[in-house]
Amino acid sequence: MEDITDKFKEVKAKEIPRERLAQVNKEKGVQFKATIVVLATFFFYITLLHGLGIFLFTKGFLLTRLVLNEKSDCSSPPLSLPSHAEPGCWHPQTFTKAVVIIIDALRYDFTVPRPGSTHHFHNALHVLHETATQYPAKAFLLPFIADPPTTTLQRLKGLTTGTLPTFIDAGSNFAGTAIEEDNLVAQLKDAGRRIVHLGDDTWHSLFPGYFDTNLTRAYDSFNVWDLFTVDNGVTEHLFPLLEGTKKSNWDVIFGHYLGVDHAGHRYGPDHPATKAKLEEMDSVVRRMVDTLDEDTLLVVMGDHGMDVKGDHGGESDDEVEAALWMYSKKAVFGRGHNGFLTPPPNAKDRPVGQIDLVPTLGLLLGMPIPFNNLGAPIAEAFVGAGRPNWENLATVNALAAAQINRYQRAYSQARGLSDAVFSLPKDSWIKGFEIFQSALQGRNTKQFGEAYEAFALYQQQNLQICRSLWARFDIPNMIVGVFILAGTLLILAYFARCQSMRGAPSASEYLPSMAKTGAATLVAALLGEALIWRTKLLDASLGGLAVGSILGFVVAFMRLPYDWEVPSPTTVWGWMAVVMTISQSIGFASNSYTIWEDEILFFFLVAFAAMTLLSSARRANTSERIYGIMQSLIFGVLTLLASFSRLCREEQMPYCRSTYYASTTSSTSAPWQLLIPLVTATLLPSVVKAYYKRTSSYEGIATIWIGFVLRIGLLAVAIFWLLDAADDNNWLTLDTATLKTIKIVLARLVLGVSLVGGASAWIYAKPCISIQVEQKYDDSIAEPKKVQIYGSLNAHGTRYFLLVITLLIGLSLLQKPMGIGSLTILTIQILSLMEIIHVNDLSKSAIGPVVLAALGSFHFFKTGHQATLSSIQWESAFIPLSVIQYPFSPLLVVANTYGAQILTAAAVPLIAVWKRPARRNGLLGDVSNALGTFLLYHATINLATTMWAGHLRRHLMLYRIFSPRFMTAAGLLLVLDLIVILVAWPAFWFNMHSISEIFGWT
Repeated sequence: MEDITDKFKEVKAKEIPRERLAQVNKEKGVQFKATIVVLATFFFYITLLHGLGIFLFTKGFLLTRLVLNEKSDCSSPPLSLPSHAEPGCWHPQTFTKAVVIIIDALRYDFTVPRPGSTHHFHNALHVLHETATQYPAKAFLLPFIADPPTTTLQRLKGLTTGTLPTFIDAGSNFAGTAIEEDNLVAQLKDAGRRIVHLGDDTWHSLFPGYFDTNLTRAYDSFNVWDLFTVDNGVTEHLFPLLEGTKKSNWDVIFGHYLGVDHAGHRYGPDHPATKAKLEEMDSVVRRMVDTLDEDTLLVVMGDHGMDVKGDHGGESDDEVEAALWMYSKKAVFGRGHNGFLTPPPNAKDRPVGQIDLVPTLGLLLGMPIPFNNLGAPIAEAFVGAGRPNWENLATVNALAAAQINRYQRAYSQARGLSDAVFSLPKDSWIKGFEIFQSALQGRNTKQFGEAYEAFALYQQQNLQICRSLWARFDIPNMIVGVFILAGTLLILAYFARCQSMRGAPSASEYLPSMAKTGAATLVAALLGEALIWRTKLLDASLGGLAVGSILGFVVAFMRLPYDWEVPSPTTVWGWMAVVMTISQSIGFASNSYTIWEDEILFFFLVAFAAMTLLSSARRANTSERIYGIMQSLIFGVLTLLASFSRLCREEQMPYCRSTYYASTTSSTSAPWQLLIPLVTATLLPSVVKAYYKRTSSYEGIATIWIGFVLRIGLLAVAIFWLLDAADDNNWLTLDTATLKTIKIVLARLVLGVSLVGGASAWIYAKPCISIQVEQKYDDSIAEPKKVQIYGSLNAHGTRYFLLVITLLIGLSLLQKPMGIGSLTILTIQILSLMEIIHVNDLSKSAIGPVVLAALGSFHFFKTGHQATLSSIQWESAFIPLSVIQYPFSPLLVVANTYGAQILTAAAVPLIAVWKRPARRNGLLGDVSNALGTFLLYHATINLATTMWAGHLRRHLMLYRIFSPRFMTAAGLLLVLDLIVILVAWPAFWFNMHSISEIFGWT
């Protein structure tokens, strides 16, 4: 409450005309707006530099492989062998037709009996092990080891080309994902084979135009909530091809089932839904076995496995250990070469690589082995039934080894590699070839066995060499990327922490400097191209442009008329901000630190709460002292409460217990967790209201926004997750389609009201104040009017915070119930942090933005995420959608993943405006410094993870720990850059404009 009568008298005493006052206020508004635009341009420039630095480093960091255009040809075998009368190409054809079935995420242990096991994924799919055991000459079952990354697209590339996956395949086609190199599907097509595809539509992006358009049926592969559409479609169209009149219309069928994978993603492997899908696959395979003839080969396999939560993408044993089963009505398979007659009990015994499928299928179907293949034929498919046929086994391995040798020579020539690179496998090749030639002349069974062993050794040695070759990094690009990120960090640090700057420079001061920057940029870009001429023109241009702009900006920036001195920390808070940032940056060099990052952040936040408690206890004002202590306790207790929500990564076991989902093997929430959204809808509006009432700010629009919009929005979110649980557990009699429609409509309403309607209404909302005019009369003489303004002491902060809770509603919808609880705690902690900053007078200190940034990162883990690919909650893309829609689906996943950090980024201006008088000079400079410091923290973390990933590029845990952490930090930095530009900065402008309509510009 404020008495402004004296202020009115003061203005009158100065005798400033009303018109002149309005003109001055208008000029200040124009100047303020111009400076806002210039500073927004600066943040956009920082974003471009971050993006460019990350792009160049990533381009050098992600492994590349040169794709050769050569293709194998039936008329040009790699090895001269005696001609054969049977149909076939390089080798006699065993089968004229093949049905290749991919059961996505079919882990090997799903197929092997486990007596007494209580897991749902055990003892549900019997047919594979059963036939392999009872009819060893007709079927075999083996562990099928995938090369990481275990993503479907990369696995399909390996399964059809026989080569190793890399992040970037440097071929002639950069516009899409279509496979350009020689592959099994292309060989079948070129041979005139009629190919049919059913299921996962990923095949059509890899092999466009390869499949029979009349018989092929493709289905959307990304809707992980749908367990039935794809599988039912494959089964519906598969059996008419096997049993009906269309049996003669095809030669090879590729069927890709997704139900097991989707059940794993949605529920986890240890769930009745997964068991039901495995039992369905069991019945489907049995039916296929009954319909096959002797000329048709049946192959059933998984493209990868799944972890304990049903996800994949990494390199854990559960993710790479898939299953491979081959079946034929005629007895052509064998086990005699190694003494085994039954499938191995676990994936550690007799595993085969997924790249081995390509030469195996190619030779069985009488096709050439694709040119880039690195795999070896699977012995069980060629050793023969009964007595081992060592000659046939040696022959197919000789063909595969000769093709590998041909590819190795072509690759060495294309890359300019010396002969010494492949010297070791070359010796094995020569030895095997000599033994094989001798065996052919003398028909010596023992020598055929020795030749087989030599060729197998050659293939293994060559594979190791190729792995090391494709693990080569583009060091110049990586160095330039790091330099750009480091230079951008220095600019950001200079901008954010130069505390001697009096407010923000005006547009007239900035524009000439930025013009000089542009000129310096062009000159330096040309020099950069000349200095980095060895790299590609695009890389040189981008690198030179970025480096030149950094150098030019530093020169131009320092010519501004200010005393630019980079300050060192002068208080314990400043040093704490530095220690929190630098210690984390150093810690990311340790895999243990990276694994336990969530616990490290917990320690820092609790330490901050303890320090603020001590600081608040030293305040002279009694009410401030008590209030500061109370808020410090609230902040610390909420941090402790949030720590109970955790999703453990594999490396944390057995010292961590996940609580985010119903269990460690589930991807759904426990029933009791459904209470969290309901409790949130009940309590959070009352908590926010209490903070507003402390400054008499629960006035005007705040009563509607907090008391109604926030409560109803959170209640709608709670209802959505209740419906989702009802859908998962069949609690309602409504059919699935109706329930799904209701959920989608409700989700769209929530997102529309919060992120579209709410944000639009917030722009035009009035401050959370009320004005009352009082006038008393005594003996008919009027006393002066007394104007009471309620809420003016926090007019900026309370109005701005309405935007934060508006975003909270939309972001909460995209989280699981436990994640909603985490975001609720985060929202209260933001309010508590603002009060702590105010009580301890820390609004200009770096500690506020740094703690806010650390708080967002802490709740990143508490919302069920980790710096791993498998923790991404892909199903969030389908909360308001039934099918994939670009760009909305990726944006929903990003909002789910980085929801906590997005909320903290939007709240950064509160540090500068919370509990500041309505008319206060310097708010623009304070807000820009707070935003700059917030980005500075994340830019430092990003630079550290980038540098450590580059430095540890040969570390055993690179792709398991350091690379995912780098990619998480890089993606987060770009997201937060955009949030600052598109949300926080414009929101501050609209907030100031609304306040200025009542109080005038500062």
